Amino acid sequence: MAGTRTNSTRESLLVTLDRECGEPLHRQLAAAVRDGVRSGRLRRGTTLPPTRRLAGELGVSRGVVVEAYQQLVAEGYLTSRTGGYTEVAAAPAAQPAPSARPAPPAPAVDFGYGRYDVANFPRAAWLRSIRRAYAQAPNERFGYLTGRGVPELHEALADYLNRVRGTAAFPDTIVVSNGYAQGIALLAQVLAARGVRRIAVEDPSADDDLRPVARALGLDVVGVPVDDDGIRTDVLAGVDAGALVLTPTHQWPTGAMLSAPRRAEVLRWAGERGALVIEDDYDAEYRYDRLPVGAMQGLAPDLVAYSGTASKTLAPGLRLGWLVLPRPWVDDVATTKLLADRGSPVLDQLAFADFLAYGEFDRHLRRMRPVYRQRRDVLLAALAARLPELEPAGISAGLHLVAWLPDGVDEAALVAAAARQGVRVNGVTPYRLSPAARGGLIFGYSALNERAVADGVARLATAFARLRRS
Repeated sequence: MAGTRTNSTRESLLVTLDRECGEPLHRQLAAAVRDGVRSGRLRRGTTLPPTRRLAGELGVSRGVVVEAYQQLVAEGYLTSRTGGYTEVAAAPAAQPAPSARPAPPAPAVDFGYGRYDVANFPRAAWLRSIRRAYAQAPNERFGYLTGRGVPELHEALADYLNRVRGTAAFPDTIVVSNGYAQGIALLAQVLAARGVRRIAVEDPSADDDLRPVARALGLDVVGVPVDDDGIRTDVLAGVDAGALVLTPTHQWPTGAMLSAPRRAEVLRWAGERGALVIEDDYDAEYRYDRLPVGAMQGLAPDLVAYSGTASKTLAPGLRLGWLVLPRPWVDDVATTKLLADRGSPVLDQLAFADFLAYGEFDRHLRRMRPVYRQRRDVLLAALAARLPELEPAGISAGLHLVAWLPDGVDEAALVAAAARQGVRVNGVTPYRLSPAARGGLIFGYSALNERAVADGVARLATAFARLRRS
C-alpha cells in the first residue's frame, strides 16, 4: 500500500527468541510474525523492519531474518516489493462468533423513512467550500470556541433562514449542534435544569431522540393527538407541560400542516404557561404542490426554539444542526453544548457557511426537488394502480408519505407480510403514544429510484392480496 505504509519495529513485532528451547531461531521469528498477522496486530500493508536492522536488534545473524521472511513470503503472509522492503500481505483470519445468529437478508426494496439520497451529495461544490474555508478562516477559528459555534455560520444561517423560512433569527441567537438529536437533548437538559417536569409531543410522532434523554432526566413525555389540521389544540389546552415539540410545517409522520388558527392557539397556550415551543423544521425545503409555509419561530421568537438540520438536505453524516433560540435560552444551551463535547467540528461549520453564502445550498435544493417529486409521483401512481384500497396522505411535501389502511386490515400483519415479499415498510402504530383504530404505512421514497419504487409497491400488493385471502 504505497504512500500509506506503517513501519514496524522489534517492539511492535513483539518478538522474543528463546535460544535454549532447541527450536531454530528463524522458525521462532516466523511464528511470532505469523501470530501477529493472524491476530490482526500486524495489519495488511504494515512494513516490516529491514532484515539487517531487525537482525541487529534481535542479536542474530541476518540470515536468520532472511530465512524467516522468505518462509512467510512463501506462505503468503508477507510480500517483498521493489525498493527492498517487506510488508504484510495477508489479512487476519476471520473468527466467526460461535453463537452469532445469521443476519436477516436485506430487503429487496426498503421504504425506510428519514433517509436522504447520499449519492447526490454535491461533492465538487462542497470541496470548493472546504478549500475556501481553509484558505480564508482566521487563525483563531482553529482554537477553542464558545459552545455556540463559529460566527461565519451564525451569519450565513441567519441570512438563509430569514430569507427562505421566514424566521426572525439573529446571529447571536443561534447555537450549532451535531444534528437534531443533540439539539433536542441540549434543550431537554436545560428544560430539566429550569424545573420543567413534562414535555408534550405530537401523537403520533418520532420521539426516538427525545424519549431516552427525557427518561434519563426524569421528564415525562405526554402525547397530544393529531388530525388533518395538525396537533389538536382543544386537547393541548388541558395539558400542563413546560415544552411542546412540534413539526408544524409537515407533521411527522401524518404529513398534516398545522393550520393558521391552531398556530395562534399553540402560541397562546405557550405564552400563558411560560412554555417553550420546539419547532422541528425537519424537511421544510421540499414542497411540491403548495407554497412554502413560514416557520412558527418568525411569529413568536420569544416563545419558539427553531431546530433545523442538514441531514435531509445534504447528508446525515455531516452531523450539522442548528437551534435558533429565544435570547434568554442562548447562554444556557451554549454552556450545555460546551460541556457535552467542547463544540462541533470547526471545518464543517466553516464549509457550510461558505456553501450557504455562495448560493450552493440553494442550487443543490433546486436540483433535488424535481428528483424527489418524480419519485413521489411514481409512488402515488403505483399505489393508485396496484393498491387503490390505501389512502395516501401528507403527499404535498417532504420525503415520505403515509398511506392509511382500510378497515379490517391489520397493520402489523401487513408489515410482516411485506417483509416476506422482500419489502421493508414501517407502520404508524409504533409511533403512537396511545392506541388508535386506524393503521397506516409510512413510505420513505427519497433513497429509492423510480424502478425500485414501482417494484416495491408491486411486491406490497402481492403481500396485501395474500393477507386478504388468508
